[in-house]
Amino acid sequence: MDNGEIIKDAIENFVKVQGHMLSAKEENAVKTYARLKDDYLSLKVLLNSLGVNLTEIDKIKE
Repeated sequence: MDNGEIIKDAIENFVKVQGHMLSAKEENAVKTYARLKDDYLSLKVLLNSLGVNLTEIDKIKE
């Protein structure tokens, strides 16, 4: 897998996790939100290390 594929997959997962986080927050699912936040942070670190600018796609801002 090359960097382009890694970035594409990570961005797709990042967007998906954020969507689940927003739903969990809306439903007041605190434990689910906390577990998703771990995934969110891991993906954010990965994407930042690959040089991806998250400004436009980061809806959570944590």
